[in-house]
Amino acid sequence: METHCSTAHTTAAETAAPATLPAGTRLLHIGPHKTGTTSIQGALFAAKDAMAGHGVAFPAHSRHPMEAALAVCARPGMMGDIRPTEGHWQRLVDAVHATRKNTSVISSEFFADAPDDETIARIVDDLGQERAHVLITLRPLAKIMPSQWQQYVQNGLRMGYEDWLEHMLRKAPYEKPNPSFWRRHRHDRLVERWARVAGAEHVTVVVVDDQDRGGLLSTFESLLGLPAGLLTEMPDTANRSLTLAETEMLRKLNMEFRGNGLPDEIYSKLVRNGAVMHMKNSCLPAPDDARITTPAWALEAAGGIGSEMAGRITAMGVRIIGEPALLSVVPPSEGAKGEPARIDPEVAAHALYGALAVAAEAPARPAAVRTVQQTPSSELVRVLGRRALRRLRRT
Repeated sequence: METHCSTAHTTAAETAAPATLPAGTRLLHIGPHKTGTTSIQGALFAAKDAMAGHGVAFPAHSRHPMEAALAVCARPGMMGDIRPTEGHWQRLVDAVHATRKNTSVISSEFFADAPDDETIARIVDDLGQERAHVLITLRPLAKIMPSQWQQYVQNGLRMGYEDWLEHMLRKAPYEKPNPSFWRRHRHDRLVERWARVAGAEHVTVVVVDDQDRGGLLSTFESLLGLPAGLLTEMPDTANRSLTLAETEMLRKLNMEFRGNGLPDEIYSKLVRNGAVMHMKNSCLPAPDDARITTPAWALEAAGGIGSEMAGRITAMGVRIIGEPALLSVVPPSEGAKGEPARIDPEVAAHALYGALAVAAEAPARPAAVRTVQQTPSSELVRVLGRRALRRLRRT
C-alpha cells in the first residue's frame, strides 16, 4: 500500500505499485543500516548495464560507495580502516553529474549518519537540489536491534547483548557505547532531518515488509521505471548475520584485543577482513544454531518506540510506501536462553585460517618509526630504564 501524507490527513493511493519518479531524478537511498541496503546495492550493481538500457545510471564505481558517504559525513570508517577523504566524495559527485539527464541511483546506509543539517544540505546540493530525491527504507526496531548489535561487535564492540540493550533502552542519554545507533534508528527524527532540508516532497519512506521478500526490489523497479524482474537478489554470504556463538567468540576476542593494546590496523586486516570474512564465506549456520534472542522487555520497549515513530512519520508530509504500523511489530519472545552457545570447532578453525591466510599474504613491512612525542610515557620509561641498566653494567 502507498500513502501520501500531510500534516493534516492521510490519503490512501489507488494502486499498490508506487508511481515512477520523474525522468532525470537522482535517487539517493540513505538506508539506514539493517533495512535491506546490502540486498539493494547488490541487485543494482549487478543490473547496472541492463538499467542503462532503460535510461537509469548507477554512477558509483563499486557496489557500495561507502567511502564517499563516510567522507561527506565526516565519519572515520570501520575500525582500523583508512579514513576516507574528500576525494572519495568528489569522485562520486562527478560520476553523478556525468550521467547528465539520465535518472541515477546511489545507495549507502552511511548517509544516514549525516551529523547535522549543514551536511545534509551539502549532500543534496552537490547532487543537485532540484533533481535529488531521498529514499529511506525502514524495518521494525525489534528486528534491527540484534542485527545491529552483532554488526557493532564486528567493529570491535565488547559489550554483551543484554547489557547493550540496557544502555540503548534504559540508560539515558542512550548513547553509550554506540551513539550512532539512535542517530540511525530513531527513524522519525531521521526522516524529519532529511525532509527539513530536502523538502518533504523530495522524500520517500519505504516500510519494508519482511513477509514480501521481493517487495523491496519491486519498489525500486517501480520508482526507477524499470521492467519488473530486472532487479534480482544476489547471494552474499559475506553479509550474513553471525550466530550467537560466532558473535560471542568475536566479542571475547575483542576483549583480548583491546586488553592487550594491539593496533586497530591489525583488527581490520586479520580479524574483520580475515577471520570473520572467511568464517562467513565458508560456514553457513545450521538450522539448530542458536540465534541472538531479544528479551521480552526489550521487544516491548522497541514496539512502543516503533509505534511512536510511525505516528510521527505519518504526519510529516513525506511519501510513504508500505504500512507504517509494521514499524511497531513485536515478534514473539523466544524465552530464556538455555546452555551457553558453544562455537563449533570447524567454524573456529575457519576463522583462524582466515586470519592466518591474510597474514601470510601481507608483504613484510619495516617497523614504523615513531617520534618521542608519539611514544607512550610508560614505554619511554622502560626504554630509558634498560639503557641506564646497560650503562651501569658496562661501568
